[in-house]
Amino acid sequence: MTVRLLTNIGRLWTGNDVCSNAAILVHNDRIAWVGRAADLPQSVPGVVDDIVDVDHVENLGGALVTPGLIDAHTHPVYAGNRWAEMAMRSGGSTPSAITAAGGGIGSTVTVTRGTDPWTLCNGVRERLHDWLLGGTTTVEAKTGYHLTRDGELADIRLLRELEKEPMMPRVHVTFLAAHVVPPEYFGRQRDYVEAVGSWCADAAAAGADSVDVYCDDGHFTTDEARWVLASGRNVGLLPRIHAGAHKRRGAVQLAAELGCASADLLHNTTDEDIALLGRYGVPAVVCPSTALQQGTLPPVRRMLAQGVTVALGSDHNPGHCGITSMSLVIGLAVAAFGISVGDALRAATLGGATVLGAPDRGVLAPGRLADIVQWDADHEGAFAWGFGLKPRRVWRGGTPVQ
Repeated sequence: MTVRLLTNIGRLWTGNDVCSNAAILVHNDRIAWVGRAADLPQSVPGVVDDIVDVDHVENLGGALVTPGLIDAHTHPVYAGNRWAEMAMRSGGSTPSAITAAGGGIGSTVTVTRGTDPWTLCNGVRERLHDWLLGGTTTVEAKTGYHLTRDGELADIRLLRELEKEPMMPRVHVTFLAAHVVPPEYFGRQRDYVEAVGSWCADAAAAGADSVDVYCDDGHFTTDEARWVLASGRNVGLLPRIHAGAHKRRGAVQLAAELGCASADLLHNTTDEDIALLGRYGVPAVVCPSTALQQGTLPPVRRMLAQGVTVALGSDHNPGHCGITSMSLVIGLAVAAFGISVGDALRAATLGGATVLGAPDRGVLAPGRLADIVQWDADHEGAFAWGFGLKPRRVWRGGTPVQ
């Protein structure tokens, strides 16, 4: 049993409110008490009989403290890179020209399939470690670059095994075999959709939490997405959907119909879509880095005004974005979406916890996981100024990781 007291917190952003001159009492991996330091009790039943007997006292020097950040949309299981493709795209090359030059998702699938498991695992380990050191204590991680039954299941197991290692964030695993149609199924998209649906039970058994479908032009139709998501939901996977990244209509309506755990990206979102998200309680995951690259920004302020729960994701993937810093994503969200720092920070904590179905995190409150970050700042406004604000200290489940 370990009892840890974090004191001299200048400004505590709990996820629900702000408290100055605060303290946090941690018991093992949970928060036992949080509030103004002046109100710190002399004893906490079942935790410590006398506050002077805590095992560790850490003075945080008047810093800003928040819950551990949550990245609600990532694609970290891949090998190789597509930097040359990024240069082509920035120079005005079309998607067809990039594909003709050997780029696109298919190139990542080829390289990932050809990479030995040890090398693949080391690459994913390094990425997850970077997330944690940057203050992100929970990462939603999608598969989707093997696109075979055995490869996708191996990716799920890889993520679950890495989560057990020290210096790793918590991982919410999403099964995304319905990313694109692999080359061996060329001309047989329906056959691939049926195959993915049949793999869902195995994905759940391997440790997946969610199932996702990329429902958009050049990917999968709403009917195909419905089949896969229903198959996953039937075996206990949370359904989520890539919706409105390009021009396809109907993905948001499907998310509402199925009660998806999230609708993600939403670059081309109408007022009707926003109304559906609000009416049916479907959270939105928005990714400012990808939206800026696409040149179409989701109407996040209108979503918030309509009562839609919003979460933030980096959309880390090999073809568009290498960000593993959620503090950078917060700064980009403030600048690109025109939302407040408080709204962006809430989307990167409580919003992410809601999207992932994880009520034990995202807020600093008694009984919640002690995933805590001390920042190199004394006010949350620094997220909008710093564009990649650095943490001074990170605790995962009450244990310091740096």
